[in-house]
Amino acid sequence: MKISEIYRMDIYSDGGAYLGEVQDVIVDLEKGEVSRLLMVPWKNAKGDAKSVLRQRSVLYKNVKNVGDVVLVSAPMQGGSSNEASKEEAEDLSR
Repeated sequence: MKISEIYRMDIYSDGGAYLGEVQDVIVDLEKGEVSRLLMVPWKNAKGDAKSVLRQRSVLYKNVKNVGDVVLVSAPMQGGSSNEASKEEAEDLSR
């Protein structure tokens, strides 16, 4: 699938909650993979980039399926959330 085909797709959690629409994509050029899907255009993030990344984006590794919509797994509760938070903090520090 081409990245351009993901734009404007609706994003839903695996619990059925509507999260937003894909407005932009962040690509990790070193790894050669999609890192995040943004629900706002990146150019609108300006000085509030960390907030946008935390609240208006999803890690691409949480994407379960891309078809008519983008289906993402919900953030894990319990002990695994600390590990997910660490990974997200590392991602935000880049």
